[in-house]
Amino acid sequence: MITVASLAPFLGGALALGGVAVTASRRRELQVRWCAWAVGVPLVTGAFWLGRPGTAAIAIAVAVIAVLEYGGLMRLGRVDRVVLAAAVAGIVLAAWLAPGQLLRVAAIGALAVAAVPLLGGDADRGLYRLGAGLLGLAWLSALAALVPLGASALALFVAVSVADIVAYFAGRRLGGPRLSPLSPAKRWSGTLAGAAAGLGAVVVLSGFSWPMAVAVAVGGPAGDLLESMIKRGTGAKDTGRWLPGSGGLLDRIDSLLVALTVLLILS
Repeated sequence: MITVASLAPFLGGALALGGVAVTASRRRELQVRWCAWAVGVPLVTGAFWLGRPGTAAIAIAVAVIAVLEYGGLMRLGRVDRVVLAAAVAGIVLAAWLAPGQLLRVAAIGALAVAAVPLLGGDADRGLYRLGAGLLGLAWLSALAALVPLGASALALFVAVSVADIVAYFAGRRLGGPRLSPLSPAKRWSGTLAGAAAGLGAVVVLSGFSWPMAVAVAVGGPAGDLLESMIKRGTGAKDTGRWLPGSGGLLDRIDSLLVALTVLLILS
């Protein structure tokens, strides 16, 4: 059984090795990115250590930031963003406090998101705002899965992060056919190498199961392509610029969001 305590030494060791590697590389971009990880990983691990209250708190914080970035990408107004953030936060709270009412809370959230353009009488962009709001609700509400999955979700985050990093470097070195027109820089070679590395990480973390394997190998790349589709549709390169060396938060959790959904469904 995966526990936060069993994951902590691996996370600390990975950070230490990463620090040595980026220092040796002398690449400022990688060093800045490692500094962001050095702050974020202990913070997230500490939240999971506190159990469901801590996990729900970090999920809500991530959800609010993600909604703001998503709203910026989709050019949604302030009211749309506030209502969407409240709806996603409500779903996370329901996953913690009232899991039996989760579907009801999700339905209320969807109605609230739909009500914003309807009550505003937006004949020009109402349909677009409605579609963008419901897509954001369906996509970002996957963060609620952090609460019931607990340490397994933290292990999944580690695995998809490893898979993303290996896929990036292996794809550039090995080349080969493109994975999808949605993301021309990504290659099948990198995706397969990343999936193998992610599955290896799961084995090391003693969390291997066939739902976890499918979530890492299929859900992770699918989440990355979904965000690529959204960014290409909006003409954006990054979801934000505030996270040192990484752009925006959505750029870091895109693979995790779909992988979480897959793991929750299969589990």
